[in-house]
Amino acid sequence: MTSRLRTTPLSILDRSRTRQGRERSQALRDTVRFAQQAEALGYHRFWVSEHHSVPGVAGSAPTVLASAVAAATVRIRVGTGGVMLPNHRPLVVAEQFGVLESLFPGRIDMGLGRSVGFTDGIRRALGTEKDAAQGFGAQLDELLGWFTGEQGAYPQVHAHPAEGLRPPVFVLATGAGADLAAEAGLSLVIGDLRGRDEMLRAIDRYRAGFRPSAWSSAPYVVVSGNIAVAGTAEEARRLLLPEAWAMAYSRTHGVFPPLAPAAEIEAREMTEKERGFYERGLRGQLYGTEDEVAAALDELIERSDADEVLVTTSTYDREALLDSYRRLARVAELSGDLDPGSVPGSGPGRVSEGLPGGLGHAAHGA
Repeated sequence: MTSRLRTTPLSILDRSRTRQGRERSQALRDTVRFAQQAEALGYHRFWVSEHHSVPGVAGSAPTVLASAVAAATVRIRVGTGGVMLPNHRPLVVAEQFGVLESLFPGRIDMGLGRSVGFTDGIRRALGTEKDAAQGFGAQLDELLGWFTGEQGAYPQVHAHPAEGLRPPVFVLATGAGADLAAEAGLSLVIGDLRGRDEMLRAIDRYRAGFRPSAWSSAPYVVVSGNIAVAGTAEEARRLLLPEAWAMAYSRTHGVFPPLAPAAEIEAREMTEKERGFYERGLRGQLYGTEDEVAAALDELIERSDADEVLVTTSTYDREALLDSYRRLARVAELSGDLDPGSVPGSGPGRVSEGLPGGLGHAAHGA
């Protein structure tokens, strides 16, 4: 049987995670460098995310960061995973993506999400409310109307240079969000892989309810999640520890912290509540050796009939992280044509040499 993994595009979402003891600004420079390395390895897309007032994430302005990534790369598609519509006026989002698509034609993806700020204070600062996600469908309709020129809420107002452009649109969703993507005729990005059965049910609903649109003639499903590959299963599992602890800490302290080294986390005394969130954060993630991950990914793609896989792994050790993505590119036989360890740092479209260089049934489960 032909390996589905070798015929399915692999992409990356990088959250510009900050790391303990390092400047936040370094995380943004690391993201640009990482995009160059991802392009060299043959990954299909490179997306950045939106978070506000989060110590552990430097990426607060995804369209600005996407512009830097696109300017520093040549071929890889660049986009957002995603811009959170409740935080923005649709006209402004349309204008921003219109500028991106005009500057980098044919390479920009518009990934959109429904999330609001993590705390009441953040939501007030953003001018939104906790229930703002309920208006996502109406915001999405307005946003698409700015591109088609068909929005009717503001007569004689136009989104330039967006009007007439068609960057691919993706909805980041679980649950009801998949239904909104189907109704609008847009591509779907769905995770996480720890809730495999729920994810598969949402994908089935999306495909059944999909309505062809000016944006997409057929359903398109991107499955996202953490995937770690190393020489041994234990080494791969350790790559997942920093993110699992950050999530556990956020659930118990209300603050999402910078990533800490795996050894520090392993030595940490955790409360029973912290330990529970930590272990749940590791459960169901996909990790292992190259052969183990290849088999598990093949099974995931076959069951979900995914059109693409979006890898979201973060960890403290950047060299180990790049090695994981390099190993994954190898087993997927991606068609990269450059050595990511020697990506040039100067010349057109490149950043300076000073920029230093993450499923239901898994290969292993914690």
